Amino acid sequence: MRERPLILVIDDEAQNRRVLEAILVSQGYEVIAAERGEEGLEAARGTDPDIVLLDIMMPGLDGYDVLAALKEDDRTRHVPVVMVTALTQVEDRVRALDAGADDFMSKPVDKTEVRARIRSLLKVKAYNDHLRDYQKKLKAEVTERTNEVRLAFRKLEQASLETIVRLSRAAEYRDDDTGVHILRMSEYAAAVARHLGMSEEESRVILHAAPMHDIGKIGIPDMILLKPGKLTAEEWDVMRRHPVIGKQILEGSDFEIIQCGEIIAWTHHEKWDGSGYPRGLAGKEIPLVGRVAAIADVFDALTSKRPYKEPFPVERAHQIIREGRGTHFDPDVVDAFFEVQAQIRDVKERYQDEGESRLFPRHADARR
Repeated sequence: MRERPLILVIDDEAQNRRVLEAILVSQGYEVIAAERGEEGLEAARGTDPDIVLLDIMMPGLDGYDVLAALKEDDRTRHVPVVMVTALTQVEDRVRALDAGADDFMSKPVDKTEVRARIRSLLKVKAYNDHLRDYQKKLKAEVTERTNEVRLAFRKLEQASLETIVRLSRAAEYRDDDTGVHILRMSEYAAAVARHLGMSEEESRVILHAAPMHDIGKIGIPDMILLKPGKLTAEEWDVMRRHPVIGKQILEGSDFEIIQCGEIIAWTHHEKWDGSGYPRGLAGKEIPLVGRVAAIADVFDALTSKRPYKEPFPVERAHQIIREGRGTHFDPDVVDAFFEVQAQIRDVKERYQDEGESRLFPRHADARR
């Protein structure tokens, strides 16, 4: 911070510069002077003066040009500019005001008037500087608080999403033999969704909603869910109720991910040819998220170890999915699934059943 206010005088006449400098220095101000408009602009940008005293009639850039340049530059637009001129026509002053002039003084200058005008404008400058500094501080505080709110929201969102995963695992924990099935199948579903042209946000919703696909199994009795042998027709009817139970658990939410989870839970066992359950939907009657979740769920079920079977080789799982193209699965979804095989393999390698940490409970997908 400067000890003395700095005044910049721009005038092509040496006598005028000397007179103004003598008046200002006697009042304790620091003064720098420029002979030409171009020189004055450079000085203003380099020194950040408190006030500019600007002549209008100058060779090269005249006072109007200099004034316009000062007011267009973020570095100098806040500096008060006093036009010092012998011009007396109203239109000259109006033109200067339109360009951003803050005040006028007529030549020859009066010592008392100079002192009064400078004192007044310095007060205005100090007030404006205070407002500008306050606005900067306020903006910084708003930015900081906004970042804090965003961070808190992200943490809350992450906690909510982790809760979804953990509760989804809890629903399947009783049938604990497929480890990280819900993590794998949700990653598979998101990869297929992106390839089908869904946005990153839509794919993210599917990623976090897919783990809820079998949450309805929490309502299936253990004697059926955990039965090691083949289910009877009556038992199979009970098992087929889990999509409806899942819908009932998730319905009525205002949260987009829960809404998507409800659709997936209700429709991921529907089949393209209408032979699925619980409603026998066919073709595009089945919501796209349900069609995507279906292929992800089946692929992981086929390639995972179950109480009643060993995992199928990936090649055999691929064959089964190809055979289901147009019957079990949406043909476009099947094509997208095979076009993202590099991502599917990466997910499968990252989430292995063997040696998976028990910090995240292993969970199972019951019989299809």
